[in-house]
Amino acid sequence: MMLRPRAFSLDPLWARPFSIYALSPKTISFFIQVAGRGTAVLAGLESGAALTAWGPLGNAFAVEPEKRTLILAGGVGLAPFPAYAENHPSPSRLSLVFGHRPPVAAYPFKEIAAVTQAEHFRERTPGDIETFISLLDARIRDFHDALVLACGPQPFLLSVKRLARKHKARLQISLENRMACGVGACLGCVTKMAVAGDSPEPVFANVQVCTKGPVFWADMVRLEGEEPWT
Repeated sequence: MMLRPRAFSLDPLWARPFSIYALSPKTISFFIQVAGRGTAVLAGLESGAALTAWGPLGNAFAVEPEKRTLILAGGVGLAPFPAYAENHPSPSRLSLVFGHRPPVAAYPFKEIAAVTQAEHFRERTPGDIETFISLLDARIRDFHDALVLACGPQPFLLSVKRLARKHKARLQISLENRMACGVGACLGCVTKMAVAGDSPEPVFANVQVCTKGPVFWADMVRLEGEEPWT
């Protein structure tokens, strides 16, 4: 969903996109990490403050009740998964690997750990990155014949996609591209997606993440910083 509080005025101008963290008959909840001016304003809102919200927008992760599903989350990329796990028809088939830098208590990890087989890894030093990637490698290898879902920052998704290709795993990723309108009009969130063409090699075109995604099958998109396919 897109959120724009009245406190934004004209600076910041654009709304901010957030995954829905939880739903009830009367509330919609979001998990927000302060990363800039917009999120700082949102975090500082008092109860009853007015804001404009539109959504739900875009698509969602696949649900395959008969298959084991591996959830991979990096940092605030954990946000969409507690509700996914809570509403999954076969939560006993879900496994989670969560990587984070702040203490795990800062995240809604307990909520999802209550209904899945969950483990977490805290990155404390730059050297921990390779250890975490080795953990991801082992888990994706174990789930190569299952469904793998991932959400997190771009470097995290690049590593997950590389490992999924290595182990021939079916992978969906949720992109965290910057969005302004959420309805495909501003073209601020485009990514490169494979489209039908006459060439035997993949042909990529720019598509809006907010309307075509944010969830994509990983082999259908080329991430920023990813080497072209050969």
